Amino acid sequence: MPRRPRMKLSGIPQHIVQRGINREPCFFADEDYQCYLHWLWKSAADWHCGIHAYVLMTNHVHLLVTPECENSIEKLMQSIGRRYVQYINRQYKRTGTLWEGRYKSSLIQAEDYLLACMRYIELNPVRAGMVEDPVNYPWSSYRANGLGKPSEHLAPHLLYLALGQDTEGRASSYRKLFRPQLDDEAIADIRQAINQGTPLGSERFKNKVSVMTGVRRTLPKRGRPAREGGQPADGEQIGFGF
Repeated sequence: MPRRPRMKLSGIPQHIVQRGINREPCFFADEDYQCYLHWLWKSAADWHCGIHAYVLMTNHVHLLVTPECENSIEKLMQSIGRRYVQYINRQYKRTGTLWEGRYKSSLIQAEDYLLACMRYIELNPVRAGMVEDPVNYPWSSYRANGLGKPSEHLAPHLLYLALGQDTEGRASSYRKLFRPQLDDEAIADIRQAINQGTPLGSERFKNKVSVMTGVRRTLPKRGRPAREGGQPADGEQIGFGF
């Protein structure tokens, strides 16, 4: 199946996921998480990306990012990937790649899904059974977003800022969002979008993104063109779209 072209738009949030190769660990010690965050903040500043939420899991990373330029996220991920892999290979005397192919990405309709996506990202350690409360996991943005802990690097989205008039009010409102569990339908929608590389939002949003990026929402069907009348030639099969 052909590789899906990325949908890239400036000013639109994207959910990013990058996994370790064969789902193997990509963090081994506290210093590794700290090193990744160092390069994340440096690269985000270099390539004009606003980081709204993140979580560094043992074998993968989730980021919620708004780029100022169309190719900002691509440059961001290349920069982090190269520098962090060099660090890991030097630190642990290993060679080769660390990441599982290309990172995955999904454009987010902020009005309806941004806060849900932030919750999805920061609740990863809870769903994985690593902690009972996201505040107990040190390698995520929850302490900044949910407790108001100062962070000079995070870039609060306008929808997050609208939760309250000051830091304490916003953090309090944000914590209340975590009281009910993120429902299964929302989790399924977020996972499907990131796995398929498709936008997360309404049909109108998805169609608008497709037009603006010039990227079709489904991949072309495989196989030779059908004969006249829309029927495949004898012995041929028409492949299903993605």
